[in-house]
Amino acid sequence: MQIILYLLVLQGLIGAFDTIYHHELSVALPGKKSAQHELRLHAIRSSLYALVFAGLAWFEWRGLWLWGLSALILIEIVLTLCDFVEEDKSRLLPATERVTHTILAMNGGALFGHWAISVAPGWASQSTSLQFVDYGLISWLLNLFALGVGLSGIRDGFASLKLYKEAKIMNSNPFISLPQQRILITGGTGFIGAALCEQLLAAGHSLCLLSRNPQATNIQFKSKVRAFSSWEDLSSREEFDAIINLAGSPVVGPRWSDARKKALLASRTGTTEGLLGWLAKASHKPKVLINGSAIGYYGCRGDEALDESAGTQNEFMSQLCSEWEAAACKAEAFGLRVVRLRLGLVFGPGGALPKLLLPFYLGLGGRMGDGLQVVSWIHRDDVLAVIAQAISNPQLSGAYNLSAPEAVSQAQFAQTAASLLRRPRFFTTPAWLINGLLGEMGALFTKGQRVIPKRLLDAGYRFKYPDLQSALQAQIKGGH
Repeated sequence: MQIILYLLVLQGLIGAFDTIYHHELSVALPGKKSAQHELRLHAIRSSLYALVFAGLAWFEWRGLWLWGLSALILIEIVLTLCDFVEEDKSRLLPATERVTHTILAMNGGALFGHWAISVAPGWASQSTSLQFVDYGLISWLLNLFALGVGLSGIRDGFASLKLYKEAKIMNSNPFISLPQQRILITGGTGFIGAALCEQLLAAGHSLCLLSRNPQATNIQFKSKVRAFSSWEDLSSREEFDAIINLAGSPVVGPRWSDARKKALLASRTGTTEGLLGWLAKASHKPKVLINGSAIGYYGCRGDEALDESAGTQNEFMSQLCSEWEAAACKAEAFGLRVVRLRLGLVFGPGGALPKLLLPFYLGLGGRMGDGLQVVSWIHRDDVLAVIAQAISNPQLSGAYNLSAPEAVSQAQFAQTAASLLRRPRFFTTPAWLINGLLGEMGALFTKGQRVIPKRLLDAGYRFKYPDLQSALQAQIKGGH
C-alpha cells in the first residue's frame, strides 16, 4: 500500500501543477467560452478525484465497498479519455501541458494498476466494511489534495454553468442588428478581441483574423473564422466591409526597458503598417477602420478633466498611443473612415478586473498609494456596443474616449469592492513599493487620469454600465 500512497501523492502534485499553471495562469480556462464542455468534464472528474484521494487516505474499502471504489476509478478513467478528446477539439494545448498529461496518465496507470493487482484482491476477500486507517502525514497530505481538487471542481462547475447561460443570451449582442459584414480583425484572441469575435460569429458575420498561430485560432473559434499569419498571405482581391485593429502586446508585464518599449511599439505600429501595406494593394477598400488605442494617450494628469480635445504628454504611454493612432490615420488616404477608440481600464469576465478583486476576496484589499489617483474604466460590453455603432454609423469618425461617465478614485474603487464583497479594506500598498518594483510602469497604478467620454455622450450613446457599482455587481454576480 505504501507504493500506492506515494504514487497517489505524486498524482496530486502533478495535477495541482497542471491546474494552477496551465488551466488558471496560462490560459485562464474558467473564462474561455470555448471551454464550457471541458470545464464541465473537469468539474465531474475533480469531484470524483476528491472522493478517491480522501477515500484512500483514511479507509480500506473491503468486500462490497470495493466495487463502489472500483466504479469511481473506472468512471474517472473514462472521463479522462473524454477530456483528452474535448481538449483537442476546443483548444491547442501547449507542449508543457501535453507532457504533463502524459505523465499524469502514466502515473495514474501505474497507480491503479498496482492497486488492482496487489491490494484490491485482499480487500475483496474480507467482509464488507469501511475500515479506518491512518497513514500519518501522507493521509493528511492526501486530504489536502482532496480539498483542493474538490474546490477546483466546484469552481469549474460554476464557470461552466455561467458560460452556458452566457451562450444562451443573445438579446444583448449588439451585432445582431447589423447587415451581414465581412470583417478583417487583428488582435482577435485577446480579452476584448475574443469576445468581439464570439459575438460577431454568433450574429452571423464572416471573420478573417491575423494571428501568430492560425491553427490555435481556428481551434479557439471552432474553425468558424479564417486565420492567417502574414499580410503576404492575404490576397489583394479579398473584400472586407470593415477592419478592426486591436493588435498589441499587453502593456502591463515586464518592466519597461528600452527593448520592452520598442517591442510594445512595434506590436502596434508594425501591425498597422503591415495593414496599410495590404490596403495600398487591395482592389476593394473597406469602408471603415476601427483602431484600438488607450487613454494613456493623454499621459498621467491627475484630476484634470480630459476629453478628446486634450493633447499628449512627454511620457511613454502617450507616445505609444499617439504613434499608433498616427499610423492608423494614414488609412484615410485610401478613403477609409477611421475611428480611434481610446480605451480606459476595461472591466469584464477575465482581463484585469478579477486580478484587482482577488485581494478583496481574500480580505487583503485596500488602496494603492494615497488612493487619490483617478481610475477611468469601461465595461467590455460597452466597448463591444461602441464598436458595433462604429461599424454601422457613418457619422462616427475620429477619436472617442471609451471610459464610463463615472470615473472614481482608487480609494473609491477599494471602498466599493470591499462593500460589495463584504470584506475589510485595511491594507495599503505604498506607492514607493509599486514604483520600485515596476519602475516607469508603476505610474499606471499610482497616478491617474480623469477621462470624459464627451464625444460618445454628445452622440447620444447610453452606457450599459455607467457607474462602478453596477459594473462590479455584474462581475461579482458572474462569479469571475
